[in-house]
Amino acid sequence: MAKDLAGKVFLVTGATEGIGKAAALDFAKRGATLALAARSREKGERVVAWLKTESGNEQIELLLADLSRMADVRALAEAFRAKYDRLDVLVNNAGAVFADYSETPDGIETTFALNHVSYFLLTHLLRDVLAKTPGARVVSTASGAHRQGYLDLANVVVRKGKRAGFRAYGDSKLANILFTRELARRLDGTGVTATCFHPGFVESGFAQNNGGAFASLIKLGQRLMARSAEKGAETLIWLATSPDPGQAGGYYHDMKIAKSSSRAKNDDLAKDLWTLSEKICGVA
Repeated sequence: MAKDLAGKVFLVTGATEGIGKAAALDFAKRGATLALAARSREKGERVVAWLKTESGNEQIELLLADLSRMADVRALAEAFRAKYDRLDVLVNNAGAVFADYSETPDGIETTFALNHVSYFLLTHLLRDVLAKTPGARVVSTASGAHRQGYLDLANVVVRKGKRAGFRAYGDSKLANILFTRELARRLDGTGVTATCFHPGFVESGFAQNNGGAFASLIKLGQRLMARSAEKGAETLIWLATSPDPGQAGGYYHDMKIAKSSSRAKNDDLAKDLWTLSEKICGVA
């Protein structure tokens, strides 16, 4: 495989499972320098060792962070900035669905904190590094599940009724598309491109953090209907590395622009989500 990514730096969250792991292997084989964010040291180190063996690329390192916690997101950005002076591609990919309601130490419903707030804050903290890297890109993992989302901004930080599950997950995935849309608008003229994509229903560790019948049902569905992690990662890899960075703010599936819900196209909602995210994170 050609080493066409040599000299480029990629930061990938959610790289120890599924499409993140599959994409990281592709990037590593093509010579990229990789910083992988993971919550578990043991699992992260195992994946880094595997990637080095499979790719022959030693320029891969682990950065520990629980991305549902803003303090960890800030520490991750600080650790990255201390070592790298460029960022060619930021892959916001970490995410999960939580069957039971919970809140992070920051007082944010966990699904929204991990699946959206981490994307927003990490991108904000590394925006200047992206801006000084020619042709930099931000690629975020969204989902067709955004169609289940409504995203009542008065009800996403702390959800009324204390219920999470797929309704909260759908809201968070709708937030990913709206975040990308508004980010692209704000990045216009900087040379940085922001896109997002739906990977499809992928065979991975998705939902297995819950255990019990919920996790078993998802696993059964994966066995019957899911595509491989490698197939799910194709659009991520394409958006991150193809000569054409894609349509700014675009939502993709299978390497082409995909249809999204009407709320995912709502620019006022995107701006209001951005304002709320700034308030949550204490940034401007």
